[in-house]
Amino acid sequence: MTKAVRGAVQVAANSSRSIEDAAVRLVGEVLRANAIAENQLVSIFFSLTDDLTASNPATGLRRIGFAATALFCVQEAKVDGRMPRVLRVLVTWRTVRRRPVVPVYLDGAEALRPDLGAGDSS
Repeated sequence: MTKAVRGAVQVAANSSRSIEDAAVRLVGEVLRANAIAENQLVSIFFSLTDDLTASNPATGLRRIGFAATALFCVQEAKVDGRMPRVLRVLVTWRTVRRRPVVPVYLDGAEALRPDLGAGDSS
């Protein structure tokens, strides 16, 4: 079966290093929290708020591997009152396990999903 899980991180600054490091950290935490191996991945889809322009988060992942994984990045829709400097991710993978997915929200992005509660995200 194919599964999907979401996550987000508030990036410290609009710099290549901050964006790429945040992407690597976020994806790493999503994979860890959901026990996903790289060879199970189908695709990773990133979105960025319009104030993050210094780099594509996929660049950070390519730096550490992920050569066989389809990576895609788009800009978030402009929404009044939105949280600034947010990098979101949607990870899809193949698995035979039926365990629930674990969304991951980091560095202030937890506020985007108060319904998850403090103990439900990494």
